[in-house]
Amino acid sequence: MLTVIGEALVDIVKKGGEVPRTHPGGSPLNVAVGLSRLGHRTRFIGRYGRDEHGNVIDEHLRDSGVELPIGPDDEPTSVAESELDETGAASYDFRLDWNLEAARDRLGELLAETDLLHVGSIGAMLEPGASTVVEAVRQASPHALIAYDPNCRPTIIPDSSEARERAESVVTSADVVKASDEDLLWLYPHRTVEESARAWLEAGVGLVVVTRGEWGPWAISRGSGGNGVRLQPPRVEVSDTVGAGDSFMAALLSALVDRGICGARSREGLDALTAEDVQDVLRRAVVAAAVTVSRKGADSPSREELEEYLKREKENENAGS
Repeated sequence: MLTVIGEALVDIVKKGGEVPRTHPGGSPLNVAVGLSRLGHRTRFIGRYGRDEHGNVIDEHLRDSGVELPIGPDDEPTSVAESELDETGAASYDFRLDWNLEAARDRLGELLAETDLLHVGSIGAMLEPGASTVVEAVRQASPHALIAYDPNCRPTIIPDSSEARERAESVVTSADVVKASDEDLLWLYPHRTVEESARAWLEAGVGLVVVTRGEWGPWAISRGSGGNGVRLQPPRVEVSDTVGAGDSFMAALLSALVDRGICGARSREGLDALTAEDVQDVLRRAVVAAAVTVSRKGADSPSREELEEYLKREKENENAGS
């Protein structure tokens, strides 16, 4: 069982003079959907309301095979309005109600069987729900792989020192952390991205992955060598970038779980990863993100789509060699 805890919301996407599009979203929700589409039994713990937007979220999660132990409540569903520029990159404005009151007293029961817990984004930063997320990490860490994506939102937590303190409260218990270069430069403006990633590795994280847009991801683990591992992403025509980082995260975790890196012995598996192993894991993640940016909204690939894309990429490489 894989578990994701965090916010669920609807994205209202605006681009130029086009009619706005509404999609279910929220970074943790997107990761849960991505993991389920990649063939993993996945549970999502979040909140949304019994309203029109909440019905969209509920249907999206169930259609993707995600288990929902916590149902909707009577409060409004959270909304993110995103504006796309000419490159497809998004900026966000949020109307949020984030709490985990329905799950707070059931964490032990909800987390007992999980082999992996992923948290991050608004859910791990914004109170009152953030404290419950940190408590979930504490309870799950003895028996589950803990994954974290800070996915910083300065419009919601504008104080970088507060955001840094909250991020580090999760990092100290995390096994896998994925962050964008923008996240790290905002959290730690006085050092390089690589220095920040190495500091998190020294704090106990087993694998740190930094996404860098068109430059591709860079990752470091104890077994991958001091210089880390870089991978160039495939070239695709970008529709928009909504959900790309979440598809990357889902495929990254899926690749680790496929290797048996989850559960109580996940740290041993992470420590055993070689540079070649990390590159293989990153390849699946960048391809999943590439498929997502080629489509509108946070539409992550199924396992069949991912395998087909990887197969074509391998055939192209062989034809060109």
